[in-house]
Amino acid sequence: MTKLETVVDLIRHGEPEGGVLIRGQGVDHPLSALGWRQMWEAVGAAAPWDQVLSSPLARCREFAAELATHHRLPLAVDPELREIAMGAWEGCRRPDLAREQPAAYEAFLRDPVTHRPPGGERLEALQARIGHAYQRQIAAYPGRRLLIVCHSGVSRAIIGHLLGAEPLHWYRIRIDYAGVTRIRHGRFGAAIEHVNARRVR
Repeated sequence: MTKLETVVDLIRHGEPEGGVLIRGQGVDHPLSALGWRQMWEAVGAAAPWDQVLSSPLARCREFAAELATHHRLPLAVDPELREIAMGAWEGCRRPDLAREQPAAYEAFLRDPVTHRPPGGERLEALQARIGHAYQRQIAAYPGRRLLIVCHSGVSRAIIGHLLGAEPLHWYRIRIDYAGVTRIRHGRFGAAIEHVNARRVR
């Protein structure tokens, strides 16, 4: 890594208590025992970062704080890195939505830009919020290596922002629990080196 490069690792939180649910900003369960294990296995024993950044939601923040304390790394919590709000669907299970609200759920799957959950945040708003937050953090830590503990929606929005991809296409990117995405910012812009890796490399 040259001095001109800024390297960013995005890691999605592990599985929270309650298992697989639709969680945005309104439903925020802490990590389960499995979720903690997924996160520690993903980061391994090394701590190659200069700075840890985190969403303010507990399923991200608590691990970020533990990691930063363990390795004596600085931690900054950025409220703009919170997950997209999913409105009335927060806390719901996808099979239940498919059974109870089949038309609305299918419309969401076909076009998540136009057909948001009732009261949910617009993807265009997420795009603006996350794009601004990410560029602000990159500008604040030039030439450093960063770890951002965040969410699937936030990871997709960052990738979409860097690729210039429309929000309609973001859901084609699968982001697993504790999945790692690496982005390298060099002289000629950003390069996405991998998405959804099982371990920090």
